[in-house]
Amino acid sequence: MLRYIIKRTLWMLPSLIAISFLAFILIQLPAGDYVTAYVAKQAAAGQDVEPATIAALREQFGLNRPMLVQYFDWISDILLRGDFGMSFEWQQSVNELIGERMLLTVILAFATLAGTWVLALPLGIYSAVRKYSVGDYVLNAITFVGLALPNFLLALVAMYIAVMYFNADVGSLFSPAYERAPWSVAKVWDLITHLWLPVSILAVSGTASLVRIMRANMMDELRKPYVTTARAKGLSEMRLLFKYPLRLALNPFISTIPWVLPTLVSGSIVVAITLNLPTAGPILLNALVGQDMYLAGAFVLMICLLTLLGSLISDILLALVDPRIRLNAR
Repeated sequence: MLRYIIKRTLWMLPSLIAISFLAFILIQLPAGDYVTAYVAKQAAAGQDVEPATIAALREQFGLNRPMLVQYFDWISDILLRGDFGMSFEWQQSVNELIGERMLLTVILAFATLAGTWVLALPLGIYSAVRKYSVGDYVLNAITFVGLALPNFLLALVAMYIAVMYFNADVGSLFSPAYERAPWSVAKVWDLITHLWLPVSILAVSGTASLVRIMRANMMDELRKPYVTTARAKGLSEMRLLFKYPLRLALNPFISTIPWVLPTLVSGSIVVAITLNLPTAGPILLNALVGQDMYLAGAFVLMICLLTLLGSLISDILLALVDPRIRLNAR
């Protein structure tokens, strides 16, 4: 198993390099570049930019060089020095900009994932075991509503209810006193007390989707002959459920981790803007709109890394749950 994990981890590096190349090209596909977007913004404000200034800006940011040269310099700095470059718009190191924001994004994503699993697993099992009951119909109706309800609308409604009826502090992940304070036990506790609202909002659609997946998986397993045989041999219903069908039904459930993690990060952009969260979403959107390619590229690379890590975690959990996969892993 250890050899398998090391092998998969080593394969992540060439995968990330290939993904970074595609991301770098895609970010630059729209017409123009950061300087073009800057000039258009200045023109909208009624200010003209001299051609000499435009040429100087392109020279300063290295935008007058071929795309492949720009990419090679960028990826070389990342691999050799861990330097993601300089943000054009913020005129600040990308490392400094993405550091705490990515940390908060990862915390929010894993907290949402944990909450989603804690709810979806038992609800999906109940819905499959009590299929076509009143509880199953009610749960199905709730999950369909959860899938159809836009996150931003849910965020607005949740904010209104939290402020009007519970006098809760919403609109950020920290209280005003801790927003710029250094990390401490008190700041961590303040973060925990503010996580419940964004986690609840982001977990709704994910929980609804995973409940449907778990229900379908369990219903497929409960129809198979080995379940009938186990019941005929007198195995108790609870032991039968957890020893056989549940373990096999978990395989597709666990396989959702690779797409759930990046979806939580990219899908939280609108929620983060609505709730004014200091996560990666809002600054990534601004970087893409303004064609701040090093900042946008760094965020896209981090999201791809989350996808690969999710895939690795998924494979490890599958190997632990299913002996057949564990045998193949060796």
